[in-house]
Amino acid sequence: MLLAWDAATVRAAEEPLLAAGVPLMDRAAFALSVIVARELLERRGRVGGARVVLLVGPGNNGGDTLFAGAYLAARGAAVTAVLAAERVHDEGLAALVAAGGRAARVGPDEGARLAAGADVLLDGLLGIGARGGLRGTARDLVGALAPARPRPFVVAVDVPSGIGIDDGTVPGEVLPADLAVTFGGAKPGLLLPPAAGLVGRVEVVDVGLSLPRDEAAVTRLGAADVAAAWPVPTADDHKYRRGVLGVVAGTSTYPGAAVLVCRAAVRAGVGMVRYLGDVGSAVVAAHPEVVTGEGQVQAWVLGPGVDAHDEAQAARIAAALRSGLPAVVDAGALPHLPERVGPHVVLTPHAGELVRLLAARGVAAERDEVAAAPLAVAREAHELTGATVLLKGAVTVVVGPGAVHTQAEAPAWLAAAGGGDVLAGLLGALLAGRSSDVLAEPTLAARLAAVAASVHGRAAHAANPGGPVSASTVADALPATVAGLLRDAGR
Repeated sequence: MLLAWDAATVRAAEEPLLAAGVPLMDRAAFALSVIVARELLERRGRVGGARVVLLVGPGNNGGDTLFAGAYLAARGAAVTAVLAAERVHDEGLAALVAAGGRAARVGPDEGARLAAGADVLLDGLLGIGARGGLRGTARDLVGALAPARPRPFVVAVDVPSGIGIDDGTVPGEVLPADLAVTFGGAKPGLLLPPAAGLVGRVEVVDVGLSLPRDEAAVTRLGAADVAAAWPVPTADDHKYRRGVLGVVAGTSTYPGAAVLVCRAAVRAGVGMVRYLGDVGSAVVAAHPEVVTGEGQVQAWVLGPGVDAHDEAQAARIAAALRSGLPAVVDAGALPHLPERVGPHVVLTPHAGELVRLLAARGVAAERDEVAAAPLAVAREAHELTGATVLLKGAVTVVVGPGAVHTQAEAPAWLAAAGGGDVLAGLLGALLAGRSSDVLAEPTLAARLAAVAASVHGRAAHAANPGGPVSASTVADALPATVAGLLRDAGR
């Protein structure tokens, strides 16, 4: 599990240590230098003679970068600091020069030329105390670097300079990072889109901060967390105890949506799938284990492939929502959502559907706004409806009561027709398998939504590593994906 804390919480955790004289900067800089040296060893076999360029801004972030450069210079690297501020950390600069590094105060074009020739480039322009995008020399420097090809391996010092630390927004020029080395704990901007899309890997350095887990702003689940949340049957369970998922999906125009929802739920291992709708014959032909007609249900999937004006399906959706059971509300069911629901109801819109959902409640938004600030828009939808909101995207954002999750396992190939139907069926299976827990624990639906997003992405990788996938192949990869996660976790 990767937890992220906002800038204010991190600074508050630093204060008592700094007051006690704990050398946080030295700890951070040394660890950063070790990680950069490891990358150099992997890429060129040695540190000595490597070309390392530091982009240095003001304040402590620039100090971390300069001291790390001094450690690398002492190991034989050729280190050059490009100074992008009038004042930089004096002690860090002195340490770099004393270790044999050099500093250059040059124009953006020359700075970009120096940076482009590096084996490793450290972005230490701005830290977590900054607000807004890059300005002045730093902005011009990053802008001049943008077209550089080939680009050196970029290490962001704590965070890529210029991102929204707490919300993941990207207000201006940002240098994409292959690796972010972050101190004390991850920062939300590293895990939230769109900024998360500018970061390859995140490595957290423990510098001794005491950061309360219950005050984390964003959570990203790992494989062990996913396995721990998965409902695993015991020898005493039967199909009803394992969960029955009711599905209201599909029409004669879109029968495939119903088939895919049921396919994913069956493959995910739910006890039973009960289908209600007009394309039951197509569903049963594809999956004879699916039952049609009314009966016992522990959770619902509502809306995939449903025309919002289909009166029969609308009546079924309304009845399911009145049941008070956990539910996935997707696509054609979103317009039928009551004004307020509980967090056991999980909305799974894409950006356009979220815009329409908000508009129906008097809140104007555009797709561009969702792309620029997905957390803010998803949070507004959660606050307006009371539902848990899973906003689909390259980085999935889940907002529930007091909880924000993001998952980023999905390959770009998963952006294909039917992918959302598979996610809905998978999530529905989880809600059915843990129905009573979801009703008892208001935050659990958000965690299970994140689990579903993670497994969905992992299954897409497993279906065809590195290449195209279809919704059907992703659904078919679910059993092995889940089994592998449970096996690795010892369950």
